[in-house]
Amino acid sequence: MKVLITGATGLIGSKLTKLCHEKGIIVHYLTTSKEKIINKDNYKGFYWNPSTNYIDAKCFDGVTTIVNLVGATISKRWTDKYKKIIIESRTETAHLIFETLKSIYHNVGHFISASGVSIYPNSETELYTEEYVGVDDSFLGKVVVEWEAAAKQFKSLGIDVAKVRTGVVLDKDKGAFPELAKPVKMGVPAVIGNGNQWLSWIHLDDIAGIYMKIIKDKDEGIFNAVAPTPVTNKRITKLLAEKYNVPMWLPKIPSFVLKLALGEMAILVTEGQLVSSKKIEALGYKFVYYNIENALDDLIEKK
Repeated sequence: MKVLITGATGLIGSKLTKLCHEKGIIVHYLTTSKEKIINKDNYKGFYWNPSTNYIDAKCFDGVTTIVNLVGATISKRWTDKYKKIIIESRTETAHLIFETLKSIYHNVGHFISASGVSIYPNSETELYTEEYVGVDDSFLGKVVVEWEAAAKQFKSLGIDVAKVRTGVVLDKDKGAFPELAKPVKMGVPAVIGNGNQWLSWIHLDDIAGIYMKIIKDKDEGIFNAVAPTPVTNKRITKLLAEKYNVPMWLPKIPSFVLKLALGEMAILVTEGQLVSSKKIEALGYKFVYYNIENALDDLIEKK
């Protein structure tokens, strides 16, 4: 089997590539840097430049599944210019792949796209399943709607489409976890707002495992990729303080303070969603890290 991964050198892409190789799956990947092109039997790079609509079509040779993980980070300040980059890095890249497949002979039958749980509105009480049809009225809600629309178009080519609505990915070295742990390790743990906002998280091993399951089983549709036990900001802050043996002595940080400091992107920490993983579990995925306590044990002990 041969898959094409965009964003293959990123956090999730690197882990997924490793799993593919363990399963004997050949990986093609796209890169905007010619210096990063590697040519091995099981790992081959191809150049593309979405800003000029260029893609090396040889990347599709023998490929049956595409995993589209590319997208600019949402952790940089949201200026109007950067908001455009966030959206276009997710939509124009998909459009380029789509238009190329329309014009060539190929064997692609499965398109798997990253997505986000931020499509769901902020709520402390609603449990969101994939059947929920509402959309959050935030910028991130708009991003996910356009992101998923860019993936949906592949159905018109007779290609099955899966959309993976991903929660906050936890890894010991990269992404959200080091930022969550940093103030605690510095001795200043603090709950944000009322602390009741949900963090629907997932360990890196499990998000990569879910992608592998979808690849192998040729699943299509929308899937929430979150651990079965979301946690509140108050709970994870307390657990981190306990793990690092730091007393909880600071008062709560009011949400408005973060909004003044971070602007619109403050919603990344002041708001959240309680998201269900029941669908992917019902299809047979077994989580390696089911609860936050076990995940934190792994993340902290490995540091």
